[in-house]
Amino acid sequence: MAGRRSDARQKMVSAARELFREQGYHATALSDVLKRSEAPRGSVYFHFPGGKSELAVEAAALHSQEQVDAIDSAAAAATSPAELVRAYLERARTNLTASDYRQGCTIAPLVIESTRDSDELDAVGGRSFETIIAALAGHFAAFGMAPDDARRLADATVAGAEGALITARALRDDAPFDAMIDVLTRSAS
Repeated sequence: MAGRRSDARQKMVSAARELFREQGYHATALSDVLKRSEAPRGSVYFHFPGGKSELAVEAAALHSQEQVDAIDSAAAAATSPAELVRAYLERARTNLTASDYRQGCTIAPLVIESTRDSDELDAVGGRSFETIIAALAGHFAAFGMAPDDARRLADATVAGAEGALITARALRDDAPFDAMIDVLTRSAS
């Protein structure tokens, strides 16, 4: 029984993550999460007594951890900051185009749509982006960049990825990623 409970919890977090990426935080109802996850109705308040905001915090944590894992993997295969920037941005592009321009970032809607309903929900965006930026900056520094330069490049890379996700999604064209890859890899060289 415990395995089924944790399985339902994980499915709900994954479903919420997908839905936030597709339609935003406010447009996602708990009933949408239950339908996508195929979890029993009582599961939401059993696993997430804090409701939708608690579920969103977990979805953001899952997203940022997945991003860090992907960054670590890409850094292991890269030989320079420019290669890591390219890999990070190409992964974001691939994920967006594979979803037919439907799935953006999980964290962005939580930041943009924040209504100060929950201190934890308000804080999760900054915490999640900081985790991703710190992972990139750490790898850039490991490639030999000065810490301040590594941090600036990491900030620009994440900001560029977020901007490219939004504009590419709106335009239904991945050209914004080409521009970000060109500009940021040149500045990383």
